[in-house]
Amino acid sequence: MAEEAKTTKTVTEEPAQAATVTDTQSAAPKAPDAPDLNISDLNTVKSIIDIATTRGAFKANELEAVGKTYNKLSAFLDHVSKQSQANQEPKGENNG
Repeated sequence: MAEEAKTTKTVTEEPAQAATVTDTQSAAPKAPDAPDLNISDLNTVKSIIDIATTRGAFKANELEAVGKTYNKLSAFLDHVSKQSQANQEPKGENNG
C-alpha cells in the first residue's frame, strides 16, 4: 500500500512538471518583440533635451555633444515629416 501511494504521488507530480516544461518551451521559440520606438517618441526625446538644457541639467563640457545630438535629431524629424507630407500629397491629387 505504501508503494502504491508513492507511485500515485509521483504520477501526480509528473503532469505538473510536464505542463511547466511545455509552457516554458512554448515561450522559448517565440521571438521577443522588437523595441517599439516611433517618431512620436523621438519628438518626446527632443523635447526632453530642450527642457533639460533650459533647466541647466548638463555641464558646460557636455553641451557640445548634447547640441550636436539635438541638431541631428531635429534634422531627422524634419526630414521624416517632409517625407510623410510628400507621401500624403499625391494621394489627394489623384482622387480629384
